[in-house]
Amino acid sequence: MLDSGLTRPAAVALSIAGSDPSGGAGLQADLKTFHQFGVYGMAVPTLLTVQSTSGIESSTCLSPALVRAQLDCIQRDIPPVAAKTGALGDPAIVSVVADWVRESDVPVIVDPVMTSTHGDSLATDQTIDAIVEELLPRCFLITPNLPEAAKLSGIAIADQSDMRRAAERIGKRGARRVLVKGGHLDSDPIDLLWADGFVLTFPAERIQSRHTHGTGCVLSAAITAMMARDYTLFDAVVHAKRYVTEAIRTAPGLGRGRGPLNLHAPTNSKAE
Repeated sequence: MLDSGLTRPAAVALSIAGSDPSGGAGLQADLKTFHQFGVYGMAVPTLLTVQSTSGIESSTCLSPALVRAQLDCIQRDIPPVAAKTGALGDPAIVSVVADWVRESDVPVIVDPVMTSTHGDSLATDQTIDAIVEELLPRCFLITPNLPEAAKLSGIAIADQSDMRRAAERIGKRGARRVLVKGGHLDSDPIDLLWADGFVLTFPAERIQSRHTHGTGCVLSAAITAMMARDYTLFDAVVHAKRYVTEAIRTAPGLGRGRGPLNLHAPTNSKAE
């Protein structure tokens, strides 16, 4: 057999998340982001949605056994360097993912997706409880937005001081690193990283746009890609934030509702 001349990618990342047929969020957005950062992307779907930029019409979870079979299959063949989770949909799926994380020892970034950009629910209280109890203590980083951080911490969040208190509370529940995203702040969207007791903030400009579908997915995917490429967490967050800001600024204006970002935006991560 002739050699194709291709070499195995130096960085491999995995998304464990729901499917968005409109391509702006979920697995589809994660894979596009991985590619843009020069990372080979793999995907294990957890649930299938019927959705567009106008919202989610329905969602159906895959069986936990099928999710686990997919994880085991790729782990035997192409073990990821880093992984991320998105919408998990069901407590039993959370359990199999948490077990795989423990057994594989792959650093996992948890995007605790509870609702879509449109406000549609993607997680029951039981699923959220499972994330806290089983996945939170095993993740490398969790990236909640303000409503998610409030739900996970039990703290109402209105400013940076509240963000810090919420991050600390989530840290005490098992997470070693917490990135609280400030997109829902009334002020500029400052993100706050709590890591092993240390706090850093990441400011960004507020861009007025209705095209923000999948923003959280893209940010966590970009961080995952950078971690797969052996960047520090600080640098990963910096590059991911810049990428998301530019992706919102240059959004292609697709769809009748909350449109997708421009996932062809430059990464400025020296991936080329």
